[in-house]
Amino acid sequence: MAPTSGRSEETTGTAGDWAQSCALQSAIWLARRLPYEARVPLFGALARGALHNLTTFRQRMLDNLDYVWPERPAAERKAIARAAADNVGRTLIEHYSMRRLGERMAQVSPEGPGWERLRAAQAEGRPSVLITGHYGNYEAARIGLITHGIRLGGLYRPMENPFVNRHYVEAVEALDSGPLFAQGRAGMGQLLRHLKGGGAAMILNDLYVGSGVEMDFLGKPARTALSTAELALRMKADLIPFYGIRQPDGVSFRVVLEEPIPPGDARMMTAAFNRSIEARIGEDPGQWFWIHRRWKRKWQGGKGMKPGLHPAALPRQKSR
Repeated sequence: MAPTSGRSEETTGTAGDWAQSCALQSAIWLARRLPYEARVPLFGALARGALHNLTTFRQRMLDNLDYVWPERPAAERKAIARAAADNVGRTLIEHYSMRRLGERMAQVSPEGPGWERLRAAQAEGRPSVLITGHYGNYEAARIGLITHGIRLGGLYRPMENPFVNRHYVEAVEALDSGPLFAQGRAGMGQLLRHLKGGGAAMILNDLYVGSGVEMDFLGKPARTALSTAELALRMKADLIPFYGIRQPDGVSFRVVLEEPIPPGDARMMTAAFNRSIEARIGEDPGQWFWIHRRWKRKWQGGKGMKPGLHPAALPRQKSR
């Protein structure tokens, strides 16, 4: 597969970035000496342990949970944070175990009403936009669809650490599992050409976007991008919510494609996706990545600021 991520041959960054990347790669190299069924729960356990030592991330998750579910007991919120950390760790090592993950996902039959719509669109040469979020393992779902013949590309946001970003993207490209498009003008142009050729695209739509609009997410205002729905409307493509849902054994998945969101106003379509992923979070909150600062207020020029904001809504995280 020809690289589509727009990366240059040379990667530059700070010494701290390089050290962080080396530490991560060393841990991954050691974990990959183990059988797949052992390395995945191991990384989950490591992530749970890190939650107690990396206080910034731990506090961020607990702040988010306290913000949206203050009525739940503190012990329950802490248990959700531990489960979420475990899922993040498993997802990370699964990403660096793409060949084994691909072999497993080839045995998983996609399900749900959106699956037939997606297959029909591909057979007819029509584009499809698959919308998802940081729930379960979205890469497992993407690979699962690819192993079943779907021409599925992915739009991704490059990581802040350029060294980590490089080997993270290379792990996907090594499997030849479909094109990746980095956010930006060049990546969007490549994505549009892919869609115009009858391909499908996966886009994650559950992160804070400063240029987005405030919409309700788990009962609180969260700045949300409308661009995914706008893209589907522009391309006259089905907008299909889909998920890679981790199963109780911790290493298996269901790939579920929901009913396509009816075309209409981009804001209403995006709100419909919010309700979709909220339902998934409600079913198993430990599968969502609570580590992201989803509800922070836009801080440029003081917009969105007011006295007494909850720590989860502050423009910058404060230690407590």
